[in-house]
Amino acid sequence: MSAAAPAPRLLADSSLSALVAGFIAMLTGHTSGLVLIFQAGQAAGLSDLLIASWIWALSLGMAVCTIGLSLYYRAPIVVAWSTPGAALLISSLPGVSFSEAIGAYLLCAVLLTLVGLTGTFERLMRHLPASLAAALLAGILFRIASAIFGAAEQQSLLVLSMLASYLIFKRLQPRYAVLAALLVGCGLAYQLGLLDLSAVPLSVALPQWTTPTFTLNAAISIGLPLFVVAMASQNIPGLAVLRADGYNVPASPLLSATGIASFLLAPLGAHGVNLAAITAAICTGPHAHEDPRKRYTAAVFCGLFYALAGLFGASLVALFAALPSALLLSVAAIALLGSIGNGLSVAMQAPNEREAALLTFMVSASGISFFGIGSAFWGLVAGVVTLLIVHAGKRY
Repeated sequence: MSAAAPAPRLLADSSLSALVAGFIAMLTGHTSGLVLIFQAGQAAGLSDLLIASWIWALSLGMAVCTIGLSLYYRAPIVVAWSTPGAALLISSLPGVSFSEAIGAYLLCAVLLTLVGLTGTFERLMRHLPASLAAALLAGILFRIASAIFGAAEQQSLLVLSMLASYLIFKRLQPRYAVLAALLVGCGLAYQLGLLDLSAVPLSVALPQWTTPTFTLNAAISIGLPLFVVAMASQNIPGLAVLRADGYNVPASPLLSATGIASFLLAPLGAHGVNLAAITAAICTGPHAHEDPRKRYTAAVFCGLFYALAGLFGASLVALFAALPSALLLSVAAIALLGSIGNGLSVAMQAPNEREAALLTFMVSASGISFFGIGSAFWGLVAGVVTLLIVHAGKRY
């Protein structure tokens, strides 16, 4: 692979649709995750300064990794924090001191880095059938995108107007269809009195250092579960998204880079950054750019928005609170339509793998969770087990 793209080439490869995709990816990734981080921080009794530092550190790591990896590999590689990990911390953080939690974060980061450096992750992903990777992608995204129908029940005019504007521009100017839906949604939300930006403050977040301490209790209750969740719910689905959309980047360097970033930022509060799945699909799909070779620019824009989000963390939280949830759900769902369609198409191509792919899709889309591990992992398990039972040892 070539080295980083110079600025002139980056600008030449960019497009308005890539800029919009990057913004929506950042918006989608931060919307639910910020709420979980605040819940976890408040449950642990953390100060606002520590919570703001947590968001700042995560956003910085995501920005640097997303921009650096995307430019280096010329592929839309989006890095995000572990949302399931943040959910896990809501119940586990109150049981330990914050310095012990930081020590557990460091342990998780070391394990992720070792898995990347040893090539274990690369070998695992090399044996994953393309049909299962595509079905996994479609299942994850279908569950997110289908929320648009519930939103339509609550805010019918807003959601249906956004969808109609998307379809009209899809016919007339496809590359601006998602942007049209976003602008129509914001304009209509303002007219309906659903959008109030008067209470959004402008404040800058500052990093706060916490010296780590290491205890067996924190390692078992936080460090190891974070590692399992990061691998099962983030890194495996994240690489599957890239592979499903035709980006065959090496897996090990991606995992090593995010592991090292997580290690360096842990004392500032970051519980870890990993490969993104849902937000990545917004940048890897056709809505980001007509040319797959130029979709890396969408990820670069996403990284830039990550950096701004981290700098103005408190303002960002207030901004998201001001936006109607129906608008956020709808624009994310519309941006994911192309990736869902592509995933289903690839998943059903191989006749001998259709049952396995279908089960992978259904379980991934179900939202089930066992042992704190989400449906993406269990969808993959269902598909692999199906292949082993039905087709192992057969010749075609």
